Amino acid sequence: MNKKNVISVENLNKIYSKKSNKPVHAINNLNLDVQEGEIFGLLGPNGAGKTTFINILAGTVIKTSGKVNVWGFDLDKNPRQVRASIGIVPQEVNLDPFFSPKKQLELQAGLYGVKKKDRITDTILKLVSLEDQANSYARSLSGGMKRRLLIAKSLVHQPPIIILDEPTAGVDVNLRKNLWENLKLLHQQGVTIILTTHYLEEAEKMCNRIGILSKGNLVAFDSTKNLINKFQKKKVTFKVDKLIKIKDGELDSIKLLYCKENEISMTYEKNRINIEEIVKLIQKNNTKILDISTEDGDLEDVFLELTKK
Repeated sequence: MNKKNVISVENLNKIYSKKSNKPVHAINNLNLDVQEGEIFGLLGPNGAGKTTFINILAGTVIKTSGKVNVWGFDLDKNPRQVRASIGIVPQEVNLDPFFSPKKQLELQAGLYGVKKKDRITDTILKLVSLEDQANSYARSLSGGMKRRLLIAKSLVHQPPIIILDEPTAGVDVNLRKNLWENLKLLHQQGVTIILTTHYLEEAEKMCNRIGILSKGNLVAFDSTKNLINKFQKKKVTFKVDKLIKIKDGELDSIKLLYCKENEISMTYEKNRINIEEIVKLIQKNNTKILDISTEDGDLEDVFLELTKK
């Protein structure tokens, strides 16, 4: 069954014109779609254009050209409906220190024009495990609670899509785990989640599909599994009975990491070369292999490979 696209972006450009310097292409001809019910990861180094993209969806940055459709609404024709379909969790903690979580959610719902009878404040507080702190001052909340309150604020108008901009930047490991558990709960309720993150391990565990931005260009867009398979470098280390000399590039795609005493370590691309060929290369000098250990590539390899290009 084909999933419907809840966000479609065609040829999106954002150019910042600077009088003194040449124009800056923050987003360059971006084409992507996000499917209903998925967790989609938007990755890229600082300045890649991730936040600009989110701000265009949020209506705080005006695109230069291109088409954006969110939940069936065209951004040019129905900007209000686009904003109503999205909840955005910002990077910065922007909470009023003297208002309780309950009061903040009520105010936020008011800003979105949600009528009193339609508000689900208590349900949201429960969802982000803040029901016990509902009436405490926000300033007395821990860092983790503040992050969860930001997620709660993005839910007051019950949007079908939630966007989190670097939700776990500068957050400790326990808190990160806690946030992911909260996001998984939301996901189970059918919410589509888009997140930008620096933590590749996080994206690898959480995201169904990933787009990688570099200098405003989409350099990869695929399922997490395909991306890892496509660029997979494997590392292999041999323990041998005598030292032999192997040169970089002696076999296609081999890169020597080190060759010392009785150990040789190298990386190779598994879609270009077979481990048996490497074994033969080592054995051709009557060398005995005493032990072999291999390590698989991960999303970090893909990311470095693509953003380097």
